[in-house]
Amino acid sequence: KNALDKLGIDSVISNSIKQIEAGSALILPGVGSANQGMKNLKRVKLDKAIVDQLNLDKSFLGICLGMQLLFSKSDEGNVKCLNIIEGTVKKFNSRLKVPQIGWNTVEQKTENKLFKNIPKNSSFYFVNSYYCQPSDESVAVGESEYGINFCSVLVKKNIVATQFHPEKSGQVGRQFIKNWIKTI
Repeated sequence: KNALDKLGIDSVISNSIKQIEAGSALILPGVGSANQGMKNLKRVKLDKAIVDQLNLDKSFLGICLGMQLLFSKSDEGNVKCLNIIEGTVKKFNSRLKVPQIGWNTVEQKTENKLFKNIPKNSSFYFVNSYYCQPSDESVAVGESEYGINFCSVLVKKNIVATQFHPEKSGQVGRQFIKNWIKTI
């Protein structure tokens, strides 16, 4: 919300299905576990509401856990997620320091308006122990490396999701959010 306020964008934090249905776009941020995230969504029936809104082609930005919850399932607690993006959320190799905390490069795999006015191979701020592995690799428009190459930005029709936190990524993060807003 603070990042949107700084950009002069009107936004509301809500768990009201009516407000979510009325909004022009939806952002699902998140920090924490997939298991708890799905429990929280189901408790207030937002799991179905989010899926319904995405099926209606509402613009969507998933951030960190908000990206992971889009997938079919997560190895974190072997939890079934929203199943909007086919694929699995996997844990980084145990030899790596997890969570990955800090700046990491995002390589633009394909030209996309989300990267307009962002220098190639810019660094964004990450905090994650898990990574997304989409079944359809063509949805991965940005890739990062932490022990392995992984999808750090995905686009599928009206859905945009990032493993990094654009709101904590300085100027490049603000530009990414501005670019996403222009797609709404």
